[in-house]
Amino acid sequence: MRNSIPDTQLNNAPRHEPSQAPEGRNPRRVGHRPAHAMIPLALTLLRALLAPLLLYFAWYLPAPAAFAISLLLALFSDIFDGVIARRLGVATPGLRRLDSVVDTMFYVAAVIAVWHLHREFILESAVPLGILLALEIARYVFDLSKFGREASYHMWSSKLWGLALFLAFFSALVFARAGLLFSVAIYLGIIADIEGLLISCILPVWKNDIPTIIHALRIRRGADGISGAASGDIDRH
Repeated sequence: MRNSIPDTQLNNAPRHEPSQAPEGRNPRRVGHRPAHAMIPLALTLLRALLAPLLLYFAWYLPAPAAFAISLLLALFSDIFDGVIARRLGVATPGLRRLDSVVDTMFYVAAVIAVWHLHREFILESAVPLGILLALEIARYVFDLSKFGREASYHMWSSKLWGLALFLAFFSALVFARAGLLFSVAIYLGIIADIEGLLISCILPVWKNDIPTIIHALRIRRGADGISGAASGDIDRH
């Protein structure tokens, strides 16, 4: 049976088009993050869990194999969490800050473990360790007062320091030896902290992932150039 509604009314009736996602975005992925994007966070949290585990081993199971596995897992998680985060495009400032905090947690736990098992290693380097501790505190206080948060520069000097720390703690906890590795790690830490403090002095605003003091100077020159151009525009008006 033919519909009694005129054809003109049918043609003029509103049509409901299917909703479309914004151009260039997949509607099935809007608001959703792929599961593999959580890998960097999982690696960082693994290192956080290894910190108390290291203390447990020091007090209740001081086996060289346990320390070796813990330190190796911490090293590889520290290397690959940043690499994978950058590759996946999820290296956010929050994740990078968490990475720095977890690094500190783990190595503080390692120092406590060495103190419990081989405190003579630490006492032999008491003076440079005191200087390193003072620099760490000074950096934290300065960054907190200037930027309102702790630094997260991930400098190349800090990466070298991290590798030296791994070797020093591996030697101390796995082989019960300190020697030159301990001293090298401490002095590299002093150098890295001095560079970090200088970068904080140079940067006008908080930024993460500043490889060297040279990069900080470039950022400062760029900021000064923008400020100078803005002042010139105001003067002309």
